[in-house]
Amino acid sequence: MIRAVLFDMDGVLYHTMPSHAKAWLGSMAKCGLSMSEEEVYRYEGMIGTETIRLMARQQWGREVTTNEANEMYSIKSAAFAALPPSSKMSGIDALITHLHSDCGLTIGVVTGSGQRTLTDHIASDFSYAITQEHIVTAYDVKRGKPAPDPYLSGLAKCGVKANEAIVVENAPLGVQAARAADIFTVAVNTGPLPDSALVEAGADIVVSDMHELLKRWEEITNMAQTIQ
Repeated sequence: MIRAVLFDMDGVLYHTMPSHAKAWLGSMAKCGLSMSEEEVYRYEGMIGTETIRLMARQQWGREVTTNEANEMYSIKSAAFAALPPSSKMSGIDALITHLHSDCGLTIGVVTGSGQRTLTDHIASDFSYAITQEHIVTAYDVKRGKPAPDPYLSGLAKCGVKANEAIVVENAPLGVQAARAADIFTVAVNTGPLPDSALVEAGADIVVSDMHELLKRWEEITNMAQTIQ
């Protein structure tokens, strides 16, 4: 039986990705790295400093130091924090209320973000269903998405096994991480990437938004229980 649902944060709980894209592109340009909007979405879910290390390897042909990566990420974080606050994703409150209150499911959050301006607000913004002890952030794991570690930590924090959970993701690396943890994964395509990018990453099903996910929840639960 499904006992928990683990949600990603950016592009799932909050409509943050356009702001993240603006912050990444502007801050990395200041640091001497070029980054496209597509790359922002493809690298979404990876720990921020690891994204910087990857781009530095590709463009500079060298490893950046921990201090360099941290300093560059702090510039990105400051750029994001200076932007107007992002709203919740349309339909997310109705979905989580149904899952938690009507279905009796534990709600967890698994994000690769280190943006404290967002992660510190999750438990208060969703206080009716999410508690701090069920939240996994970049500070809880050494290996971020696409490694399974974040979702394995999410399972442990929620006290469930992989076959007792469903993941809701929006990014290819997040989907890969959830499937590597052997969890049934729903991809909600809230960004510019084609559905095929999420299918290729391993998504069991792709939906267009939270409203469709809520409408099809019983069907999706039955599918997850059959497969797992």
